[in-house]
Amino acid sequence: MLSGKARAYTNIALIKYWGKENEELILPMNNSLSLTLDAFYTETEVIFSDSFTDDLFYLDHELQTEAATKKISRFLDLVRIQANTNKRAKVISHNFVPTAAGLASSASGLAALAGACNEALGLELDKQALSRLARRGSGSACRSIFGGFVEWEKGHDDQTSYAQQIPSNGFEDELAMVFVLINDQQKDVSSRDGMRRTVETSHFYQGWLDSVETDLMELKQAIAEKSFQTVGEVMERNGLKMHGTTLAANPPFTYWSPDSLKAMQAVRELRASGIPCYFTMDAGPNVKVLVEKKNQTAVQAKFIELFSRQQVILAHAGQGITIIE
Repeated sequence: MLSGKARAYTNIALIKYWGKENEELILPMNNSLSLTLDAFYTETEVIFSDSFTDDLFYLDHELQTEAATKKISRFLDLVRIQANTNKRAKVISHNFVPTAAGLASSASGLAALAGACNEALGLELDKQALSRLARRGSGSACRSIFGGFVEWEKGHDDQTSYAQQIPSNGFEDELAMVFVLINDQQKDVSSRDGMRRTVETSHFYQGWLDSVETDLMELKQAIAEKSFQTVGEVMERNGLKMHGTTLAANPPFTYWSPDSLKAMQAVRELRASGIPCYFTMDAGPNVKVLVEKKNQTAVQAKFIELFSRQQVILAHAGQGITIIE
């Protein structure tokens, strides 16, 4: 019996990954850049044994459906090939983040699974190789291998598509992110289906691709210069463009809800009152607000007025993947 256990934190993309060039290898259409955060994480243990006849997947103490287990098994097959083993596995995962609600639980989940497999089977993968492996489970998982600011290099094949940490001279330690949890239920349109529909049918999609490289360049420069305002402006603009592509898909769809719009408006009101903060959203209704630590209390207070205290969660920069002994 071989076992390993790892913890990985979720990351929120400041420059979005939206659309795959290669579905099987999960190669993205564009580079993306994220911030790893400390408030949400996944702990996963994997046990490989000759005594198991099938892979088993437990999430938050519940045995998962055949469909959910199939996705995990596909990932485990990649690991088994690398380790040259046929052993089936039991995967025991705990999400300290609502699953499939636009809070990047698949990123922390698959990154933690990759780390646990690496430990259990003694693959001795370095972080770049571990990032490539995690990407095969969930694209954004490749970024959760690292802490702080992380760029996913889209690459052109399996070997060249991986994430790496962005030097920032500790800038991330000056920042906070306030999560406004509009809805922690599962989404109507999954990220995977939403991406595919947008790439295949949205007339706005090419505009997204044409501008994302400029956004990325501006954001990296702003990180290097520790310019909070520029980071916030570029992040907010990039997120809105991504969501704009879904409105021109066929059939059109959106991840926004009325409360999402209420939260976005609150951010604009905070800025007008002299508190710099900026919003972004992933494939879900929840709004994430980037703010400097010195202003985090004021931003939290504003959202606690508008929503319940339970819906407002404060996060700071998080670390990369860790092995749990």
